[in-house]
Amino acid sequence: MLDQAFEQVYNKFKLHFYQKIFSRFEDREATLTTVESFCMEVIMALREPTIAEFSHMMNLSTPNAAYKINSLVKKGYVERIQSSTDKREYHLRPTQKYIDYYNISYSYLHQVMERAKERFSPEDLQKLEEMLVIFSDELMPEIALPKRELPQ
Repeated sequence: MLDQAFEQVYNKFKLHFYQKIFSRFEDREATLTTVESFCMEVIMALREPTIAEFSHMMNLSTPNAAYKINSLVKKGYVERIQSSTDKREYHLRPTQKYIDYYNISYSYLHQVMERAKERFSPEDLQKLEEMLVIFSDELMPEIALPKRELPQ
């Protein structure tokens, strides 16, 4: 039962995101391909990764990753930021154009969290947070996310 409940919540978040994205296609042409959308999701999740971190996570060769990044830069969704510690290294930062796109998904997450705060006690919410941290840190060791701040 737990796996079905978790899958249902996960699917509802995805479907809400897809609804909002597709409703925008009526007003304008889609500018991101499906693969580019996945790439942007990875860049957001990794919180300004280096090109090497991105290519490693996506299991892409460096030239293939660079090709995909160049396309995202040309479309205005990503900018390369030179590292302050190693001038040979660049970080991938989503632009405001993508942040606005991404916030379609995040605003619904925020709305659901506000509903949860009204529905559940602070103690229940604290326990849920503890459990989610355990899920992320201990039960999903295959995916290591950096502890960087999310772009605003």
